[in-house]
Amino acid sequence: MVREVDIEAFAAARVRGALVLDVREAFEFAAGHVPGARWIPLGMLAGSLAELPRDRAVMVICASGSRSRIGAELLGRAGFDAASVLGGTAGWSLSGRDLAT
Repeated sequence: MVREVDIEAFAAARVRGALVLDVREAFEFAAGHVPGARWIPLGMLAGSLAELPRDRAVMVICASGSRSRIGAELLGRAGFDAASVLGGTAGWSLSGRDLAT
């Protein structure tokens, strides 16, 4: 089962040093993303596991939460401490937080 976190829990995990992993497509990431997020599109995630840290939590984010659930599940099966961000980047922005471009 995939662990999911709301925007407030995500923001707190981010402050504590969790890796923010954005799994959207390039054009989506370029249009606006959580500051400091690392970008690996969902389709490339399975082949990029060796590039990710195993010593901290990974918060997986997409546009609204669908792709991030898939990404968090993949990471969890590979032994990562991963969670999907409910509401995604849209929820982050709607909560009044800034996006980077």
